[in-house]
Amino acid sequence: MKYLLSSFSILFTLFFAIPFPMLLYYNVKNEDPPDLAGANPWIALGLVVLSIGLWLFLLTGYFRHWILSAFSAKRNMELLKKDGVPREAEILSSTKIHNKSAEYDIYELKLSFKNLVNTEIIQNAAVNDVRPAEHRFEVGKKVDLLIDSQMKRIPYFMFAGSEASIRAGIMLLNIAGWLLCVVLVVGYYLFSYQQESDGAGWRFVIFGHPLFVCPLVLLFYRFLGLFIENFTGSASDQALIKFKGIRTTAKVLHVEETGTYINEQPMMRFELEYIDEQHQAHRTTFKKLIGVLSLDMIKQKNIDIFYLKDDPTRIAFAEDLDNIN
Repeated sequence: MKYLLSSFSILFTLFFAIPFPMLLYYNVKNEDPPDLAGANPWIALGLVVLSIGLWLFLLTGYFRHWILSAFSAKRNMELLKKDGVPREAEILSSTKIHNKSAEYDIYELKLSFKNLVNTEIIQNAAVNDVRPAEHRFEVGKKVDLLIDSQMKRIPYFMFAGSEASIRAGIMLLNIAGWLLCVVLVVGYYLFSYQQESDGAGWRFVIFGHPLFVCPLVLLFYRFLGLFIENFTGSASDQALIKFKGIRTTAKVLHVEETGTYINEQPMMRFELEYIDEQHQAHRTTFKKLIGVLSLDMIKQKNIDIFYLKDDPTRIAFAEDLDNIN
């Protein structure tokens, strides 16, 4: 169900990024054809150049995310095998994932182990069981982990003894998908020029043309995600606090609304006070989106948090960190 909702949200956002601007533009164009002779050629040319820059920026990002990230993760896992900090983890829960196309059995594990500053943490992880006859991933058993001491490379931790490899089939699909995007973008430029130029060059390109609007909307989604991360905390920042942070209980001094709502969820500002391991008192504020199921949190007098020893003002709620993968 979770993956179904995720796929639906992706398709929903893509609709408003690509088909919707096209439908809107061509409907308006059919009712009110543009005056190409009176169009400013320099503005049109500037929009073409800017749109190409936007598409190049997007396609470069997709190439890094879909293709280069796999090679980067493989290299980082090799480095982890050499320099990773060893930890022993206890399996708190183990759920087998049914996937008929998978080569090996896959388990979703909930692990308990000490982080880089010896604070006990809970971590969710998925693992391929290449030796099912040994029953290594049953509840209560121990597994060995390796953690990146600097928390700068993804993955931040791995199972000791894991072998890094790149599945050729999946990589070929990713490359084919990226090349398809390139072909569609280039093809749309050629198609638009052939169908709309009418001998007037690129004068048909206006601010509302899909060549310009589509990449602009896709970039808007990306920056919207970064904007939300400023309030909820980026994945890398949360991972850093989780693996290098110290757990303690903070006293809730005050809770108030910030006036910001994201997906109809209010952003709340928590004023907290806690004592660090050096018995120093700290006061800090923390903003968090509160869902309907988490409204009881604003009534609590004490909340478990993680803080960084070297930067005590950087904190995260323990409940949030326990649930990240």
